[in-house]
Parts: sequence; C-alpha cells; structure tokens
Amino acid sequence: MPLGWNLRNDHRDAAFAAAAERTATVAGALTAGANAKGVAAALALAGGGTVVHTPGIAPTAGGRAGAALIDKASTTLAPTVEDVDGGVVRLVPITIGDRHSVVEAFIPAAELNKDTARDWWLLLGLAVLLVGGAVFVVDRLARGAVSSARHLVDAALAVGDGDLAVRIDPSGPRELAEAGYAFNRMADRLVTSRTDERELVADLSHRLRTPLTALRLDAEALDPDDTQIGDFSPAELDRRRGIRRIRTAITTLEDEVNSLINTTRQAVAAQLSAPEDGLCDASEVVRERMMFWSALAGDQDRQYRVVGAHLRIPVPVARAELAAALDAVLGNVFRYTPQGTSFEVGLSRRDGWVALRVDDAGPGIDDPEQALRRGQSNQGSTGLGLDIARRVAQATGGSVSLDRAAMGGASVVMLLADADATPKTPSRFGLVGRGRPAREKAPERKRWQRGRE
Repeated sequence: MPLGWNLRNDHRDAAFAAAAERTATVAGALTAGANAKGVAAALALAGGGTVVHTPGIAPTAGGRAGAALIDKASTTLAPTVEDVDGGVVRLVPITIGDRHSVVEAFIPAAELNKDTARDWWLLLGLAVLLVGGAVFVVDRLARGAVSSARHLVDAALAVGDGDLAVRIDPSGPRELAEAGYAFNRMADRLVTSRTDERELVADLSHRLRTPLTALRLDAEALDPDDTQIGDFSPAELDRRRGIRRIRTAITTLEDEVNSLINTTRQAVAAQLSAPEDGLCDASEVVRERMMFWSALAGDQDRQYRVVGAHLRIPVPVARAELAAALDAVLGNVFRYTPQGTSFEVGLSRRDGWVALRVDDAGPGIDDPEQALRRGQSNQGSTGLGLDIARRVAQATGGSVSLDRAAMGGASVVMLLADADATPKTPSRFGLVGRGRPAREKAPERKRWQRGRE
C-alpha cells in the first residue's frame, strides 16, 4: 500500500511538472514583452488548457478559474494551485511594470490519476503472487518437517509397543534431525539394557548352581534310597524315603534353575557390561573360595593344591564378580570330572597381567572353541560357566583360554589386568604352567607356555 500511494504521488507530480512547463513557456513570452501575436504563439506552443487572464476584468474564455481565484493569485508572489470543477488549475502571476497578468494551466482529474488504477492492479497481482509463492515454499519446507516429526512419532509408538528393532533416518530441520539421532541412541541403549538385564538374570541363576552342586554331591553321598528290595523297619523306610525326597528336590531345583537360565538367555550376541567399580585382592578371593570348595573336595577324595595365593595381588574386578567367575570354573571341575580327580588352582602375575589358572586331571575338553561360546555345551548344561569367567576377564582387558593341563585334563586360564601396573601388550606366554615347553600355536588362538612357577 505505501508503494501504491507513492506511485500515485509520482503521477500527480508528473502532471504538475507538465503544467509548470506550460505556464513557464507563456510567462516567458509575457516577461519578454511579446506582442499579442507572440503571446498567441506561446499559448499555442504550451498546448490546450493554458490561458492568460487580466485581473479586474472578466476571465478569459476557455479558462477554468473564476474571477476571485484570479484576483487572489495576482496578489501573490508565487504560483498557486487551486481545485476547480474537473481538476485543478495552476495560476502563475506575472507583473510587468504596472501591468498584472495571471497565466492559468488546467490539469484534468483524469491526468492527475493517470495509470493509478493500473498500478494498483499490478501491485495487487504481485502481492497475490508473492503470498502464493511464499505459501508454496513454506508448505514444501513444512512438509519435510512434518514428515520427519511423523516418522519420529511412529517410531516412538513402535518402541512403546515393544519393537526395539525400529530405527529412523534422521532428516528435516536440525532440531528434528538431532531428535532422530537421539532416538536411535535411546533405542540402541534400550536393546543393550534389556540384553544386559536378561544376561544378568541368567548369570545370577547360574551362580545358584554352585550351592546346588554341593547339595547334589552331599545327597549322592547319602545311603541308597531304594525301598523295593529287602525288608526294612518303618524307621528305615522313612529315612530312605526322606533321602529320596531330598534327591528329587535337588533334581527339580536344578531343572528349574536350568529353565530360568535358558528362558532368559537372548538369541542375540551378548553385550558386555562393565563390572562393578572397585578393586579386590585376587589371592584373598582364591583363599576364601577354596575354603568352601575344600569341604566338597574332602568329601569326594579329591586332592587339590593352591599355588601363588599367599601374596596380595589386586585386580580391577569387583570381589563378588571374581568369586562368581572362580566358582563357575571350579563348579565345572566338580560337575564334569569323576570323584577322586585332583585339581590345582594357581595365581601369578607378570608384565602388568594376573593369571588365574584352574587345572584338573580329568578327561579334558574336546572342543575348547565351542566351550567358550555362550550357551554352548556338550555336557547337557546351560553353557554359561566359562562365559561368566570370560566376561569378567574381558571387562579388565584380558581373556580366557583353554588348553590341556600338565595334569592331563583341562586347563582354564583367566587373564586379568594387574591393578598395580600399567597394562601393556607383551607376550602373555609363560605366566602359568607346570614345566613343559610351549605348544604349537594355532593362528587364531594364543596358547600359554607352561613354565614352573
């Protein structure tokens, strides 16, 4: 609207400038003292609508200004513009000696408003075009933002319905793109948290197998529970039935623990979780756990030996985690080797690493690679024992390896970082062993050189 008003004023100024040019032509002739013929020629050159009035007498024919306007203009020193019927007039006073004249130039209203309507229509069309273009561009931009927001909402609803595999392709404005990346990170964290939670349930359930193993071994050491063969007194029958109930309850409890482990284990790859922050003395943990296992070893006539657990050896593992890992390995020894099989627990440190070794004189492990896979076992168990040890070792940057022990059976070595030394990357051979040369190493697996401690 301001632009249209300025264009209207420009047209009026142009009309006034043309009228001023016409009056200047006639005024110049009068000022130069031209005769009637010269004045007529000047009027003809100025064009129609220009006349010369003499104040005090009747207005000249063809003029639009009245006598009052003419008399008023003759008394002024500057040109004036007055409204008349059909337009405006520009009156210029001319004084030559004692003679006064007034030059009139008429400007029709149509000339004052020439092309004004056209300008307004052009401006209106331009405004409609600009507004329409702005709406189209904004709609295109908003469509992308709305689409990104809709995808984010749909993905959030899918996650709320339990589909944790849904992800979105971040797009749209920067804020929505950042929200998309944050959503994907959140979904990944949810998957990891759920996997860790279920793995934790499986691991905690597996820890129950340690006391269950002790109960089962104690139950097996009891008298027979057969009540079908022989004559027994009522007291003996009750005692044998009680033994049978104990063994049945232990078997049922083992089955329930196995079922809990199997139902909570995920089909996806296990996500490693950082262990509980803190340090513990590996030697103290070994001594403490061997006090528990020594009773079972005595009941089963197992000879055992503990090597290297007399000095303080700190490792960056929570005490409960290391105890659970050691229990899992020792539990396998008691579970899968015949009674009377001897075993040895060794602890040593070197080059920034601590090696916790459990050797036995049993039949050994036919397929070490499969035994280290989570949930894999050829003994009918859940296959989580060695995985618990592996996760604890890997949390410190170490590893778990399986080999043939010098005693003839399996040798499980947990490699842990030494909390008192900066971890390095040296050769990890020669820390633990019983005095035989290094075996030939396969390209994909590292073996421990067996040297005397």
